[in-house]
Amino acid sequence: MKKIESIAEFREAIQSEKPAVALFKADWCKDCVYIEPFMPDVAQAYGDRIRFLVVDRDAFPELGEEYNVLGIPSFIAFAKGNETIRFVSKLRKTREEIEQFLDRVVQVSGELAK
Repeated sequence: MKKIESIAEFREAIQSEKPAVALFKADWCKDCVYIEPFMPDVAQAYGDRIRFLVVDRDAFPELGEEYNVLGIPSFIAFAKGNETIRFVSKLRKTREEIEQFLDRVVQVSGELAK
């Protein structure tokens, strides 16, 4: 999982041929802390198909505003710079729900590549 250090880096990262999933989070967010232990394993399992980006919403509020990130953690998928799908909910996200979302990202990206 690549921690984004600048807006320019984010913009470049979402342009890749490989689908990119940006995880918008913050250190103070309890639900973000909840997913931290299993996210490295999830990212590794999907790493050959998805590029994972971590965006600190507090460090880059302009990105949160641009992509209308109102709650965190939020997952937004991109294909060649365009948003494809997102996973946002008021409820705590489970590993299974995140993996289902990532399966959808892979499916949608495959359809867009045709």
